[in-house]
Amino acid sequence: MKEAKGKKGGGAVAKERVPKVQDKDIKKRKGAVKETKAKKPKGGKKLKDPNAPKRPPTAFFIFLNEFREVFKRENPNVKGVTAVGKAGGEKWKSMSEAEKQPFMTKAVQKKSEYDKTISAYNKKQDEDAEEVEAEESDKSKSEINDDEDEEEDEDLDG
Repeated sequence: MKEAKGKKGGGAVAKERVPKVQDKDIKKRKGAVKETKAKKPKGGKKLKDPNAPKRPPTAFFIFLNEFREVFKRENPNVKGVTAVGKAGGEKWKSMSEAEKQPFMTKAVQKKSEYDKTISAYNKKQDEDAEEVEAEESDKSKSEINDDEDEEEDEDLDG
């Protein structure tokens, strides 16, 4: 005498439905709503400086920028980004090293320009960091001296 699960009746006790509460102050009764906090990067990841120079494009991306213009002129009805990317990838794979060479030289040139700008940027960042450290060390020295002066004043008074 097995009872089938999920069937109504058959001796099973029916649960009563509790109507939903239509209360404007329901948030007050359920507790305070948590405010969303700004997410911090996980794992101690450094935040990227928005003033830092951008990395240079690779030879493929330089090619793709030029190919995208040509592809759009030849196929004005194709609007998908993925279609352009796939066509560009196939074209790049089918190209010989001699055909890729102009894009590679542009990439090397942009890479050398990037290296110069990033080294100048890093020098500036190091100088700024040294200035901040110097200011902090001056502050800490002055705070220590202030404490010593106060102690001497107390000794003289007492």
